[in-house]
Amino acid sequence: MARTNPAQFIQQTRAEVSKVVWPTRREVVLTTVMVFVMAALTAVFFALVDLGIRSALEAVLTAF
Repeated sequence: MARTNPAQFIQQTRAEVSKVVWPTRREVVLTTVMVFVMAALTAVFFALVDLGIRSALEAVLTAF
C-alpha cells in the first residue's frame, strides 16, 4: 500500500470534503422532527403492547 505524506493527505481530504453535499437548515429541522415523531410513536406502541401483555398475564395468574 502506497504511503502518502501529510501534505498530500490534507489535500486529498479537502478534495473529498468539498464533494460533500450538506443538507439545508430546513432539511435538518424536518428530519429532526421526523425522528422525534417516530420515537414518540414507537414509545406509545411499546407501552400499549406492554400494557396488553401485563393485563393478559395478570388475568391468567388471577385465574389460577
